[in-house]
Amino acid sequence: MTLHAHLLDSLGLALTSGRYPPGTILRLDELTTQYGVSRTVGREAVRVLEALRMVRSRPKIGLIVLPTSEWNLFDPQLIRWRLAGSDRRELLRQMSQLRAAVEPVAAGLAAANASDEQRGELLRLADEMRKHAVAGDPLPFIEADIAFHRLIFVASGNDLFVQVGEVTAEVLHGRAELQLFPPDLQNTALDWHLLEAEAVSRADTAEAERVSRCIVLDSAAEVDRLLDS
Repeated sequence: MTLHAHLLDSLGLALTSGRYPPGTILRLDELTTQYGVSRTVGREAVRVLEALRMVRSRPKIGLIVLPTSEWNLFDPQLIRWRLAGSDRRELLRQMSQLRAAVEPVAAGLAAANASDEQRGELLRLADEMRKHAVAGDPLPFIEADIAFHRLIFVASGNDLFVQVGEVTAEVLHGRAELQLFPPDLQNTALDWHLLEAEAVSRADTAEAERVSRCIVLDSAAEVDRLLDS
């Protein structure tokens, strides 16, 4: 990891953990001294944090930490930092709410708008998930799961939904890193993925939306169970 990446991760995690609450004034010289990096490295990291709207530079004052409500919360890097922090449960809860509001609609649109190639790929990914679940291979299973959900958003034909799909993919990656998937991959949701792919394949918008909602709600309940345990 480069000095820039290390500093950026350190500051990002510090901000998302609440170590520097909103309104805190940070100074570049103090940060570079604290983390043992050059001003050039420090400025590069600060530029990224400014782009994420986590801090704002004020001449002769320093860097002001902004409220969470102003952050670019859909940015994958910011999602990773938040998942690594103490508020991961709240983040996952909010993401489940977002998915429940958007993903079933995206599935219905995918059933109406997907190309023949996309319909076939969803069926293939659902089958791939099943094969990896039977074999007990969690990593390729998760990658197929992520690809499945990402394709649902892409196939919807709504460019704004595609952005939400990327957020969902990042959260699924985070769940994998935090081991928030059940040890037994052969569960009800596995069957639902196939049912959703079949509904999209035959252009059944109502069924695609219904099954997608089942998947999202089951995923939310599953994460809660695993966090509690």
